[in-house]
Amino acid sequence: MPSYTVTVATGSQWFAGTDDYIYLSLVGSAGCSEKHLLDKAFYNDFERGAVDSYDIPVDEELGEIQLVKIEKRKYWLHDDWYLKYVTLKTPHGDYVEFPCYRWITGDSEIVLRDGRAKLARDDQIHILKQHRRKELETRQKQYRWMEWNPGFPLSIDAKCHKDLPRDIQFDSEKGVDFVLNYSKAMENLFINRFMHMFQSSWHDFADFEKIFVKISNTISERVMQHWQEDLMFGYQFLNGCNPVLIRRCTQLPPKLPVTTDMVECSLERQLTLEQEIQEGNIFIVDYELLDGIDANKTDPCTRQFLAAPICLLYKNLANKIVPIAIQLNQTPGDENPIFLPSDAKYDWLLAKIWVRSSDFHVHQTITHLLRTHLVSEVFGIAMYRQLPAVHPIFKLLVAHVRFTIAINTKAREQLICEYGLFDKANATGGGGHVQMVQRAMQDLTYSSLRFPEAIRARGMDSTKDIPYYFYRDDGLRVWEAIRSFVAEIVDLYYENDQVVAEDVELQAFAKDVYMYGMRGNKASGFPKALRSCEQLTEYLTVIIFTASAQHAAVNFGQLFLGMYPEEHFIEKPVKEAMARFRKNLEAIVSVIAERNKNKKLPYYYLSPDRIPNSVAI
Repeated sequence: MPSYTVTVATGSQWFAGTDDYIYLSLVGSAGCSEKHLLDKAFYNDFERGAVDSYDIPVDEELGEIQLVKIEKRKYWLHDDWYLKYVTLKTPHGDYVEFPCYRWITGDSEIVLRDGRAKLARDDQIHILKQHRRKELETRQKQYRWMEWNPGFPLSIDAKCHKDLPRDIQFDSEKGVDFVLNYSKAMENLFINRFMHMFQSSWHDFADFEKIFVKISNTISERVMQHWQEDLMFGYQFLNGCNPVLIRRCTQLPPKLPVTTDMVECSLERQLTLEQEIQEGNIFIVDYELLDGIDANKTDPCTRQFLAAPICLLYKNLANKIVPIAIQLNQTPGDENPIFLPSDAKYDWLLAKIWVRSSDFHVHQTITHLLRTHLVSEVFGIAMYRQLPAVHPIFKLLVAHVRFTIAINTKAREQLICEYGLFDKANATGGGGHVQMVQRAMQDLTYSSLRFPEAIRARGMDSTKDIPYYFYRDDGLRVWEAIRSFVAEIVDLYYENDQVVAEDVELQAFAKDVYMYGMRGNKASGFPKALRSCEQLTEYLTVIIFTASAQHAAVNFGQLFLGMYPEEHFIEKPVKEAMARFRKNLEAIVSVIAERNKNKKLPYYYLSPDRIPNSVAI
């Protein structure tokens, strides 16, 4: 009697194991097996982290195995089970891999295909076409679009984390991490409230240190020592947490009436301000987005304020960027003076503090929340709705949207919702942050997410003219490494542009992103369809870079770009491409480490060994 050996791997996360009854049946080209209970006598099957093997006898050989059916039925109390993968050894000694990496909940059945990535056109057998279609039909019922606030990118239709499909909820460990981090934030907020009870205003800058959470590393300590200095202030626009706003000034805007006489003491080349602009030595950061945004009024005992500054900066003879003029609001006039380095020490310092405050609000709400988290969620929802697990693009992207929808749902539930942490702690709380996102959507363009193009658009691409812009330098290296890797994957599955254009699932994915994520806004520049291998490569590079490197640069997470512990791809050429990708990333790590070796203020946010795969890992 022929016999198949089935190996079943259970996940290692908390509560991944099960005591439920697990049944397995095989569907082959020549027949189907009976349903077989996977159970060993006097053995606790399917424990957390276990890899268990079972012999499945059949009456006759089943031909090429096309599907594996896994059925879970209650034993005592329902417990969810996380199935990593199933491997099958045929009577002829061949091995077939069936990746899963999904939770099986309640009394339910899942059907797995072998791990070879397939486009829809590759499926000629009816049962495989049917499986593909049913998977997407089920997913589209689970992953529905919802408008959380008018003008926002659409998000997942879930009021809270527990409403999400089980497969995209946090693992227990990650959920605990989120709760602990949220609790820590609330704890810090209560410290602020506690101090507010005893003092109505700050007496000196040393008071700030009393509420700082101590982060013991050389960078934070150096910033703490030098934060009042113009050099540190300018450096942060290049390599701080929000390095995406500074741009080369090609013409002084009428709303900022700075003259040569006003800034002459800051100009080191004996040129006029107009000449310095022509030479490319003047830069500008404009917080126009904040103009007219309502300040937080949720606490009647605390009056809060917002500014919409314009900051002019200068590249000095040492090629360092320093501020030379600050106007705190958008409309010039007697009530809106221009502050200069030649002003009284604390007037100038307070002007810089206002700029830094405005930078914080734009960074948190736009650079971080909108342009990494919410955008990545759009890609994630569209992926789950339109790409089956067998699709090579699903296999490529799934690691880069991991937990993204979950962390965003948690944020909508606890942080940016009404009466959430934003309302309690930020001057843009109480609705201001919502207004900011609504305004910023008009600038959320596809080209602005293409890293090299975004750098060029701000006139910040010259390494000779701007030598210390490490965000740019490292970002370009990582972008190219991702692009090269993605191009290899695309070439493996799409032999020409026609195959891309005729991939109906891929086109539905791109259309979902455009229609729902970008609200069908033609001005966004997001493609409605993908027509070539080159266009597809760029599109996927945007997705992966945004979720990993860009998020790391503006948030700084943990690790593992290039590491794919869940083996959705089983093909050798893909694994070889992944190995080359990791090797390229390791080379970038070495370059960055060498550059940072003797720097007092090293920049490592875009070092690949510190870039998480997704915005939530």
